[in-house]
Amino acid sequence: MFKVTFRFENGETVEGFAAAEENLLEVARKTNVAIDAPCSGNGSCGKCRVKLLKGTLNSPRTRHITEEEYAEGWRLSCASKVEDDIEVEVPDIASAYRSRMKVADLSSPEEVAIFDNAKADVEAAGIVLKNDMEVVDVTMDAPSLEDTMPDNERLMRALKKQMQAEHVILPYTVICKMADVLRETNFSVRCVIGRTGSQGNVFVYDIFPKDAEVVIGGLAIDIGTTTVSALLIDMISGDILGKASSGNGQIRYGADVINRIIESAKPGGRRRLQKAIIDETINPLIQQMCRAAKFPNKQIYRMCVAGNTTMNHLFAGVNADPVRMEPYIPTFYKTNSLYASDLGLTVNPDAHIIIAPNIGSYVGGDITAGTLVSMLWNKPEFSLFIDLGTNGELVFGNSDFMMSCACSAGPAFEGGDISCGMRATDGAIEACTIDKETMEPSFTVVGDPGQKPIGLCGSGIIDVISELFSAGIINPKGKFVREGERIHRDKYGMGSYVLAFQKDAGAEKDVEITEVDIDNFIRAKGAIFSAIRTMLNSLEFDVSMIEEVYVAGGIGSGINMKNAVNIGMFPDIPLEKFHYIGNSSLSGAYTMLLSKEAERKTYQVASNMTYLELSTVPTYMDEFVAACFIPHTDTSMFPSVSQQ
Repeated sequence: MFKVTFRFENGETVEGFAAAEENLLEVARKTNVAIDAPCSGNGSCGKCRVKLLKGTLNSPRTRHITEEEYAEGWRLSCASKVEDDIEVEVPDIASAYRSRMKVADLSSPEEVAIFDNAKADVEAAGIVLKNDMEVVDVTMDAPSLEDTMPDNERLMRALKKQMQAEHVILPYTVICKMADVLRETNFSVRCVIGRTGSQGNVFVYDIFPKDAEVVIGGLAIDIGTTTVSALLIDMISGDILGKASSGNGQIRYGADVINRIIESAKPGGRRRLQKAIIDETINPLIQQMCRAAKFPNKQIYRMCVAGNTTMNHLFAGVNADPVRMEPYIPTFYKTNSLYASDLGLTVNPDAHIIIAPNIGSYVGGDITAGTLVSMLWNKPEFSLFIDLGTNGELVFGNSDFMMSCACSAGPAFEGGDISCGMRATDGAIEACTIDKETMEPSFTVVGDPGQKPIGLCGSGIIDVISELFSAGIINPKGKFVREGERIHRDKYGMGSYVLAFQKDAGAEKDVEITEVDIDNFIRAKGAIFSAIRTMLNSLEFDVSMIEEVYVAGGIGSGINMKNAVNIGMFPDIPLEKFHYIGNSSLSGAYTMLLSKEAERKTYQVASNMTYLELSTVPTYMDEFVAACFIPHTDTSMFPSVSQQ
C-alpha cells in the first residue's frame, strides 16, 4: 500500500492509501476528496488536473496538458496510477463544484424577487398560498393520583377535542421529549401540527413549552445535475430565511445522468451516489443556511424536492438503471412516501418530503415545478418554456395543451465541458463584450468589487462566443480566423482566445476559451434549437407562432437574449418576447412547499402534459446536425443575424 496525500491551496491536507497501480481519481473518490470529473474519468474533459509535488506517478501526458505543464508536475488524476508514496496538490478549480458553496445575502432584493413574483403570479391565478401546518397552544389538566392518564393519551385527547380530529399521531421523536416539556410549563404547551388525510387527522411534528418562539421551517431544493440550490422558509408567512447553492457532489462520477446511472449500477454505487447528494451536498447546505439564519435545523418539518427523473431516483436511493434502457421506464413518476429519517437528512426526522412529479424518463419534477411558476398553463398565448441545464428541457403550449421534451445539452450551460468553465459563483465571468477592432474584452465578474476572473459561467460563455462571432474572430464552425495578442495557438494549430492573462486572473493560468470549448458549446446550443424545431414540427407549428418565451436556469445573473439568438440557440423572433425567470425549479418547489393547492396544481399540470421522446423522432438528428453551426446551416432562419 502507498500513502497518498492530497494538498489543497488553502494548506489543508487529506491522507489516503492506494494499492499499486490504483487509479488516482478512484483513490480521491474513496478518500472523499472532491475532484471534478465531468467525463467520469474517461480522459475526455481534462478537468481532474492535479499537480504532483512528491513521489512518482505512472501518468502519460495527455492532450489536456502541455509539455511545459507536464514538466511542472501537472497530471490528469483519471490517467494516473499510483506506484509510490505521493503528494499532489488539488487546485481550487478542480474542486470548485464543491468548495464554492454560496450563501445568499437576503438583504439584496434580487435574491428574493423571483420568489415574490412566483407567489404573486400563482395567487393571481386563484391559488391560495396556504398549507396544512400550524402552531397550536394546548392546555391540559395536570395528572394527579385521581387522574393517572399517561402523557401521550392526555395530549392526544386534548388535541382531538381542540382540533376536532378523528386521529392524532404522535411520532417517536415527540414521545421522547414529551415528559420533560409537559412538566416544564405545567402541561401548557405549543405543538407543531399538520393535518393529514380527508378525515382531518393531526400529526404532531414537535412540542415546545408554551412561551417558546416557534417558527415552522420548510426546505425547498432544486437538485440540478450540476448545481443544487436550496431555500429555507417560514411555512406560515412564506418569508425566505435562507438561500444557498453548491455544486452537486455527484459530478465527480460524471457530468451527465447516463454516466451517473452507470456508476450507480456498480457494486455499492447506489449508496455512493446517494451519499454524494445527501451527505456531501444537501446536508452541508442545510447546515450553512441554518447557521447563517440562526435557525435550528430540527425545526425544518417539510421539504419539497424538484429534480430531473434520474436525480430523484439517485436522491431516493432507488435503482435508476431502467431509466436509460429502452423502453425507458423509471421506478416512479411521483411518490408520497419519503421522510427525512429514511434518507439521513439533517432536518426533523419526521419531515415529509414532497417530490415534484416527473412526466418522462428525461423530463422531471424540475420542469413540472418550473412550468407551474411560468404560468404557461394559465395563458392563452402559445408559449415556450426552456430550462437551460445539463439536460435541456422544453415545454410548449398554453392553457389548452402542453407538450414537453428533453435533449442532452450536456453541462456546458453550467460550465462543464469548458476548459475554463465554472458555475455562476465568485470569479465567474457572467457577461462580456469584445471590441471588434482591438479584440479587447470587457467583462463583469461575479463577486465583490475587485474580484479577479477565474473562469466562465453559462451566461458568460454565450456572450463570449456571440461577441467572437460578431467581431469576425471565429467563423460559423467556431474556428479562429483572426490573429492578435489575445489569440493563442498550440503546436497543432488549435486556437484559443485569452479573456484574462494570468497576471490579471485569479487562477494559475490564463483564462481562455478554446476551439474545443466552442465546439462543445455549439453542440449544446444546437441540441436546444433542434429540440425546439422538432417539437414545433411535430405539432405542425412554426417558430413565428411562438408568442412568449420563458427562459429558466441558474447560469448567471441573466442571459443576453440577443446574443443567444445571435449564436443560434434561440429562434430569431422579436427580443421583447423573451423573459428570463431565473431558477424556476427552485421557485416552483418553494411555491409547492408553501401551498397545498399549488402542490395539487403541479400534479395536475404534470398529468396534462404530453411527453415527446426525441430519440423516436427520425428528423431530430438531422435538425441537430444542421444546428451545429453559428447560427445555423440555414441562415435564412436568422435574418437579424445575417444583417449584422
